[in-house]
Amino acid sequence: LQRMLSIAVEVDRSPNCNSYKIADAIFPFILNIPLRSQREAFLNTMDSHLLRCKLLELLFQHSCNIPTDLPLSLAKILYFLSHSSLLLQYQDETAVWQRWDEMLHYLSLLLMSYQNVILAFPLTEHLRSPLSERMDLITQKAKPKLQDNDDISHQDVQLNIENFRSQMQQILGQPFPQQIMEKLCMLR
Repeated sequence: LQRMLSIAVEVDRSPNCNSYKIADAIFPFILNIPLRSQREAFLNTMDSHLLRCKLLELLFQHSCNIPTDLPLSLAKILYFLSHSSLLLQYQDETAVWQRWDEMLHYLSLLLMSYQNVILAFPLTEHLRSPLSERMDLITQKAKPKLQDNDDISHQDVQLNIENFRSQMQQILGQPFPQQIMEKLCMLR
């Protein structure tokens, strides 16, 4: 299934557009996956970083108190950190800190996938470009175009992490579990 989805993203002249269409079709099913381990297995095994970005972006847009119209960028990922809530249907029986732990895991996964789409390795750059043009862009050593919202400072990151920590402190009212602290450090 993951290989078929990856091929479906690449078959047209616009992988970016295809990934949006496929993500829109798959998204309702993601919301109805009953177990965290099943959701993580599906998202972790995706072959297409671009499709994974779109699915996770939809998931976070769905869980935001106030959705944003920013394009997918580092600034939008920071926005998700500050504005996401816990709206997944099947999270009721888990502890609150475990639900936040899952959210942080998906946020880290979104960041890694986004880096693979935009900022990463030569063979995975230009994933938004058609496959027929990608090799030319790579041989020309053309750098992928960054969004204006990808220019964030270390201070922006620190401020959003601290806002998240204070929000978590209010919600949990207890010391943070070690897993949450580790995921925050990894995300930073």
